[in-house]
Amino acid sequence: MTSTATPPPTAQPPAPTAEVELIVGGMTCASCAARVEKKLNRMDGVTATVNYATEKAKVSYPAGVEVADLIATVVKTGYTAEAPAPEPVRQSRTHDHGVDGGKSSESATADPELAGLRHRVLVSALLAAPVVLLAMVPALQFDNWQWLSLTLAAPVVVWGGGPLHRAAWTNLRHGAATMDTLVSVGTLAALGWSLWALFLGDAGMPGMRHPFELTVSRTDGASTIYLEVAAGVTVFILLGRYLEARSKRRAGAALRALMELGAKDVAVLRGGKEVRIPVDALAVGDRFVVRPGEKVATDGTVVEGVSAVDASMLTGESVPVDVGPGDTVTGASVNAGGRLVVEAARVGADTRLARMARLVEEAQNGKAEVQRLADRISGIFVPVVLLIAVAVFGGWLVATGDTVAAFTAAVAVLIIACPCALGLATPTALMVGTGRGAQLGILIKGPEVLESTRRVDTVVLDKTGTVTTGRMTLQDVWAVDGVDERELLRLAGALEHASEHPVARAVAAGAAERVGELPAAERFENVPGRGVRGQVEGREVAVGRLFDSIPPQVAHAAEEAERDGRTAVVVGWDGVARGVLAVADAVKETSAEAVRELRALGLTPVLLTGDNQVVAEAVARAVGIDRVIAGVLPEDKVDVVRRLQDEGRVVAMVGDGVNDAAALAAADLGLAMGTGTDAAIEASDLTLVRGDLRVAADAIRLSRRTLATIKGNLVWAFGYNVAALPLAAAGLLNPMIAGAAMAFSSVFVVTNSLRLRTFT
Repeated sequence: MTSTATPPPTAQPPAPTAEVELIVGGMTCASCAARVEKKLNRMDGVTATVNYATEKAKVSYPAGVEVADLIATVVKTGYTAEAPAPEPVRQSRTHDHGVDGGKSSESATADPELAGLRHRVLVSALLAAPVVLLAMVPALQFDNWQWLSLTLAAPVVVWGGGPLHRAAWTNLRHGAATMDTLVSVGTLAALGWSLWALFLGDAGMPGMRHPFELTVSRTDGASTIYLEVAAGVTVFILLGRYLEARSKRRAGAALRALMELGAKDVAVLRGGKEVRIPVDALAVGDRFVVRPGEKVATDGTVVEGVSAVDASMLTGESVPVDVGPGDTVTGASVNAGGRLVVEAARVGADTRLARMARLVEEAQNGKAEVQRLADRISGIFVPVVLLIAVAVFGGWLVATGDTVAAFTAAVAVLIIACPCALGLATPTALMVGTGRGAQLGILIKGPEVLESTRRVDTVVLDKTGTVTTGRMTLQDVWAVDGVDERELLRLAGALEHASEHPVARAVAAGAAERVGELPAAERFENVPGRGVRGQVEGREVAVGRLFDSIPPQVAHAAEEAERDGRTAVVVGWDGVARGVLAVADAVKETSAEAVRELRALGLTPVLLTGDNQVVAEAVARAVGIDRVIAGVLPEDKVDVVRRLQDEGRVVAMVGDGVNDAAALAAADLGLAMGTGTDAAIEASDLTLVRGDLRVAADAIRLSRRTLATIKGNLVWAFGYNVAALPLAAAGLLNPMIAGAAMAFSSVFVVTNSLRLRTFT
């Protein structure tokens, strides 16, 4: 008898996912963002992060889910949502312009909204000021003053606070409570009580006087009005909202400035003539003209002209860089010298500027782990506060029998507890920190990176292209007695000029720089593995290992150069070796200072290289690094990082090449030099736009400062709510003072974040 086993079910491959960034409208506090996020995440296969400060939702969704479904979910939750504007369809010669595409929706709508809010604040404040003064200063109270107060206060509460009441009603219809619920219930209750006292109680009688108290006091409810509370709290909340919105706009100013850096039109060469076209109509391979003072339209290669290019707005590097034919230039840099003709290499969303803007925006839309905790708390905070307010009202009523005191304490609880500051604590600091980083040439990929910078204790520095320039350069010239060093260099440079070898190019460039124009070489011959020879000005010149015997002096000079980690090139003519040229990958001028700054941050530097031990130790000595790991194959760099991690170290890795990408990804914190390869930049957590190692120390300092600001904000926001709630419940806060304090809390958090703009 045979039996057949049922084969195990094969694992289904994960459904492919797509990403979209929705613009969410109608959110007024962190609990709103938490609600939208919660509803989106309940959809099958959907992962969403909603950021209250940027008013955006970053959503990953599987096949089978449409963007329209995501928008419908947000709308059902009580808010508005729209997908980003689609990229315009262009002809085959044109490309999308990724930088400008992202700014229109924000810049077009933000200013009118801010202006409308400012108008609402000013009108409400003008109407509310007499109401508050009359209530606080009994000497100003005249006969029937209470009816003037009602006339002025009612428009403030109903019209001025209209957006708050609408938001509260929308949330109520969807079974939710937010900060708007607290403010709306508090102010409408104060107005409603006042209307009852004025029309049905004794408060409307001529000659009524009203004392002002900072705390709860026992009075006759029928003769007590709360118009100053209703109007004052509404104005304070609106003012807080306006200052918050303006500060949020300032917080995002660096990203907007980055997006607006690019040129708007460009002079393209067509049939030898200049034709001015919009920059988004530029195609790869087009040649365009950049006159002195103009911005370079897109990333490309100089094909004609010599100039100096100022890239300070992109890299933070203040010194213009000289460029000529064959050199690359970056879009949005400024031509500070002569006329250039540039061939476009990247356009639209592929340009360096567009990628920078995208990285910064993605970082600002992310959330640190500490912010997720704040969001969870604010999501349950409002319903809890409503229950506390009911309990406070009941408790005071039972304990004192005084309805007025009970009502006053309950309203103070509702207003003081608004968790606004919690929702702003992280995103505002993150917006300002990442924006300031972009201005300084530091791109932070996401908020989780900030946590990593705090823990890092070891920094691994790739040698080539990071600590050194990555280019072979002529370092030193030595000649035997009786031979002029300039003559030696002139003849060697003339011969090497005909070779394409990196060492030969270094010698030729160094010779041309030191002695000027080089003579022509004749009968040039390349001897593989040994060197080159030829005739220069009638002399038979040889460079390399082409001499049958080398004088002891020359041999000693060559050995000394190699001991210092340099490549020794022997030069001679007419069969006699007459000198040595020392060539090496030059250490960057700023690397030693950068290593000192990294040490000052408490980091232990380690030099990592595939070069031999002698070369590596020479570089390490030059910059002040004690630990060297040399002779490492590209694929083994990951193992080095993991070995250091196994020793209990938290490792940052700084690199720039394709061979560094895996190690950058494996490190606890990866920092890529922006002058390096795309693979390295993609694998890193932080990108340093210019190739200066000192920026690595700046990046870690900025990240740590941003994290410290976030934590300070959260301590203030949590501490404020925890301390203020018991005071309000105990009747020690007048509701109007509570409203002012609550508004101040949000403004304080945003202002504290804005201090990051001064980071240098």
